[in-house]
Amino acid sequence: MADDSPIEQVRLTVPPTDDPTLQVLTFCTWLVGMPLCILQTVLLRIGLFRRQMISISSVCIDIILLIVGNLLAKVLPEKSVRIPGTRWSFSLNPCPFNIKEHVTTSILVNSISSPGFLNISIAKIFYHREIQFWPALFLVIWTQFLGFGFAGLFLKFLVDSPYMWWPGVIPSISFYKALHEKDKRPKGELSVFQFFFLVSVAAFAYTIIPSYFFPSITGLSVVCWIWKDSITAQQIGSGFNGLAIGSLSFDWLTITSFLGDPLLFPAFVTLNMLAGFIILAYIILPWSYWSNAYEARKFPLFSTNIYDSTGHNYNVSRIVDPNTLLFDSEAYSNYSKVYYSTSLIYTVGFSLALYTSTISHIALFYGRSVWHQFKKAYKDDEQDVHARLMKQNYESVPQWWFSSISLLMIGMAILVCEGFGGQIQLRYWEVLLACALVLLFLPLECALEAITGSGFTLDLLLEVIIGYLNPGKPLGNMAFKLYGSEAHLMAAAVIGNFKLSHYMKLPPKIIFFIMENQIHFLSLITCYIIVFTINLIN
Repeated sequence: MADDSPIEQVRLTVPPTDDPTLQVLTFCTWLVGMPLCILQTVLLRIGLFRRQMISISSVCIDIILLIVGNLLAKVLPEKSVRIPGTRWSFSLNPCPFNIKEHVTTSILVNSISSPGFLNISIAKIFYHREIQFWPALFLVIWTQFLGFGFAGLFLKFLVDSPYMWWPGVIPSISFYKALHEKDKRPKGELSVFQFFFLVSVAAFAYTIIPSYFFPSITGLSVVCWIWKDSITAQQIGSGFNGLAIGSLSFDWLTITSFLGDPLLFPAFVTLNMLAGFIILAYIILPWSYWSNAYEARKFPLFSTNIYDSTGHNYNVSRIVDPNTLLFDSEAYSNYSKVYYSTSLIYTVGFSLALYTSTISHIALFYGRSVWHQFKKAYKDDEQDVHARLMKQNYESVPQWWFSSISLLMIGMAILVCEGFGGQIQLRYWEVLLACALVLLFLPLECALEAITGSGFTLDLLLEVIIGYLNPGKPLGNMAFKLYGSEAHLMAAAVIGNFKLSHYMKLPPKIIFFIMENQIHFLSLITCYIIVFTINLIN
């Protein structure tokens, strides 16, 4: 259809219609969304300190919202309540629970980033250094709002453009449609909801067996069974600490661990990732290890730990001054160089190559096309039916809202780093450099994710840059990574949510209001969780 989206997957999934009369932000949104938001936040923050993460998946959240939302729509009275001291009022039950209200509440609950409270916890647990409450609070809040402000600078290009279709968003739309649309079941066949229910039950039954009842079927290694006393056999056949040659797995998460979720990615992305995985895991890595490159055989084949020259775990406390938390070069010379496992060396190397290859690949192969789409998006020259419906029915968020937040948060971030007695170990120019790197890579990474469904983080790049420019300051290095990586992740999450709301025809200003207040609220909750968790650990 000429009036529809140019992307086939979008045409098949997203309806080219809108009902602007549906209620979006209701009393039920806050009544149900805020408690679930608090629960998800608490579980996620405390779960990061556990070996096994504790969280509630977004699918479970959406199903809970559907059940509770429909229940409240039946039991809540249709009563108007006036806010004391104002002329404003709201209805306790303005309408039946609809798909737009469902998506809005889900965004309120699920768009949880990972605030930088780990910096504060690491400083306390590993370096025995207290960061006072106010700089800790500001560090968390400003980082979140910084990413939120950066996201708004690229919404025109990454959300309004019909060619930025975000493959990861499409399954969510199919999911919401299956829950809310009433379709007629063909004779002898299943309706969409019935099919979804059966698949969900089958997936749950299939997943729970290797996860809880029989974890051993996650990796069945015939090689390890035959040569159970051989280290080489364990390295070749182990599905957990080896190459998994001859190993069989019945766990879907293990089978797709190098892909994430192949059902969401386009086929060419899955094939590229599979080819790269085979070349690295079964050709390059074994050759490097068994040729003993850089004394590789002294350390495990697969490990994320760092080691000293004797093959033991590296004792970081021996090379850091306990009073100033500065790197001690003399102690480092007397102790040992840092050694990585072979797998970690290649992980770090190819991760660093990812940044430069992303820039060069997009610039050489798609530079002109991306630039033309960028200009057309900001001139509103190229719009599909979804962009036209959004422009026709709803007011867009003014650009100066995001720009003001970005400039204000940059100033506040500099104030936190330069003030409070230098507890953060970060200077103003390093904050500006972190922001510049986010602004450079954010449109590239999000464009990659909007086309292929697969993106990347800036963690390693930020660690390398600040480690070179500001060596010997662990807290400052972590803060630099926080300002860059967390702002980048937050911005990417915000852009993805705006794209979901774009396809579902939700008012942009309401989504802005929902997410801005959620960021502020979660930041406050996080700081209290930091204090509680650290005290609990101690």
